[in-house]
Amino acid sequence: MTTPRGARGAVPRHDDRRRSFPQVAPREAPDGRFAATWWGNAWVEALEDAALDPARLARGKAYAGRGHVDAITVTPGRVVAYVHGSRPRPYRTEIRMRTLGDDGWERFLDETTARPDHIAALLDKDVPHALEAVTGLLPAPGDLVPDCSCPDDGYPCKHAAALCYQAARLLDEDPFVLFLMRGRGEQELLAELTRRNAALSAAETTAAAPPMPTVPARAVFEAAERAGLSLPPPLSPPDRPGRPAVFPPDPDAPDPLALDLLASEAAARAHVFLTTGHDPVAALTPWQDAVRLAAAHPGSGLTASTRALYRDLAYALDRTPTDLARAVAAWRQGGAAGLAVLEEPWDPPAGPFDRARPALIAADFPAFRPWRNRLSTESLQLRLGRDGLWYGYESDAGREDWWPRGAPDHDPVGALTDLLGR
Repeated sequence: MTTPRGARGAVPRHDDRRRSFPQVAPREAPDGRFAATWWGNAWVEALEDAALDPARLARGKAYAGRGHVDAITVTPGRVVAYVHGSRPRPYRTEIRMRTLGDDGWERFLDETTARPDHIAALLDKDVPHALEAVTGLLPAPGDLVPDCSCPDDGYPCKHAAALCYQAARLLDEDPFVLFLMRGRGEQELLAELTRRNAALSAAETTAAAPPMPTVPARAVFEAAERAGLSLPPPLSPPDRPGRPAVFPPDPDAPDPLALDLLASEAAARAHVFLTTGHDPVAALTPWQDAVRLAAAHPGSGLTASTRALYRDLAYALDRTPTDLARAVAAWRQGGAAGLAVLEEPWDPPAGPFDRARPALIAADFPAFRPWRNRLSTESLQLRLGRDGLWYGYESDAGREDWWPRGAPDHDPVGALTDLLGR
């Protein structure tokens, strides 16, 4: 007799989008790292690059090494665990991140299916660099958002840092944990890859149609002109840019990542020009174009290859990699307008700027000091752009090391609220 669905004793349905992992045993890391794979270390670097207090990171790493992180639960966009601190009761800690949209997963599945060695690598618990370059699976600086029930308002606190370090160990053991963080479960992905791989194999075994005879285009146009016929309408442009060729690794060839980046950029630029008649890059200065290029590249600044991209672009324009990283953060915050806000202080006319300080005080925010288009405290800053938007910035207290944070807003209170994550 079959057991009715939902009856006592029935086998529970497997939830492919929720996985729990037992407490990771403490272990020593001889080289000081908590991860052994490139993607595990990239995950850690994303948190470290965005952290405002290195001392909290060090304490978090020590907590992770001493086994203070309990069982970890991973669901799309969220990593949750209880972390033991100095008090008897552990704190509920989580790391949030953006999940990939349908277009991102389509790129991932297309790229993986196109290369049998990519499927083999994933089944062997390995992540090819090419998949990260196409889809941006790994978080960029600022993509990881920590939260903790402890009273520490650090970004991140030591408990969130400990959870992030321990999560890197899970990624080392099983990269499908990373895919789950980004929104898709292991069985779901494997089923779709199997289906697409079967369809591709069937298409490749289908007999090819005989080639059609060809006629030079010039001969057709000349014949049409002699006959007084008008040219046919142009073909409709494709929906999206074409995909670049796959460049196999070769020690004697140029960097395949750089070639892929340049080819992708050329395809995207040509597609925009073809569909709009406008070249989106023509009006940019070399510096703006370098910032745009670095900001548009998935995972910029995380892996060895993309760190080399930052270094080379910065060197070519007589800037430092830190200058470029700060400019990339501004570009991601507001495009060319955001970069102008970073680099060009100006004197705004009376009006919105003068009304901002009373509005912030009325919303119970601390008093801000004005200077040109900027309002500042010891660690927070709002900058009014020429586009009428307020842009949030953050710095360590007592240091003039301002970094763009949050989303711009027409309302200074809204921009500051987004910056503080309220």
